[in-house]
Amino acid sequence: MSAFLLSTLVIFVAELGDKSQLVALWFATRYRWWTVIAGVTAATLVVHLGSVAAGRALDDVLPEALLRVIVGLSFLGFAWWSIRGDSLDEDDQRVRFGWAGAFGVVTLSFFLSELGDKTQLATVSLASREESFTGVWLGSTAGMVAADAIAVAIGLVAGKRLPQRTVGLVAAVLFVFFGVVTIASAFV
Repeated sequence: MSAFLLSTLVIFVAELGDKSQLVALWFATRYRWWTVIAGVTAATLVVHLGSVAAGRALDDVLPEALLRVIVGLSFLGFAWWSIRGDSLDEDDQRVRFGWAGAFGVVTLSFFLSELGDKTQLATVSLASREESFTGVWLGSTAGMVAADAIAVAIGLVAGKRLPQRTVGLVAAVLFVFFGVVTIASAFV
């Protein structure tokens, strides 16, 4: 139980103000809140399962620098998407992401935004120190989802009060910033 509580607290704090929290906020202005929470939860369960396994094995599949470049480029793609806009929502039949619709878009996007993120690296570190594989995995997931639920709530309010174009432009600027910083960190 201590691994669960420690992981929940550490990841919750690490996620506050993180770029993947921005992803959750942005999606909350576009899709239903439960779709965003479900996508965040599914992606986090998978990413943190891999993080815990990596922490246990202490074996990186990709060099950290390459992973950071890939993640940075994905954020630049999110910036472009924020500016371009889209017409995808739960009821839109013209654009689909496979069989999963908005849920698939949110899940895949959040999954990609978490790769190489500080919360993923924190989970790897926790897993290498704590004895309970399941405690770290589920605790880190709970902390992540709790922090991102705050972002979803803010996104719901912002999405109703601010023009969609303004939200998209602010998100694009932040995505470009995080993308450039992430790519630059690969070479430092």
